[in-house]
Amino acid sequence: MKKSCLVAVIAVLAAVAGALAAVALYLNRREKELDEYERLLFGEDDAETVEPEEAAAEDETEAE
Repeated sequence: MKKSCLVAVIAVLAAVAGALAAVALYLNRREKELDEYERLLFGEDDAETVEPEEAAAEDETEAE
């Protein structure tokens, strides 16, 4: 095999390896973003929920 062909094969393999590494990094980052979004969307929040009847009762007591 000629030296130039060997260099071309090595360059192609390096490009393929780089592309695979870039795809793996992208997918890993995207997975973390989706996990964070899912946690924010479906996770437990720390805010206290107020039922409508309780809110109406509090408004009446504040008005007096």
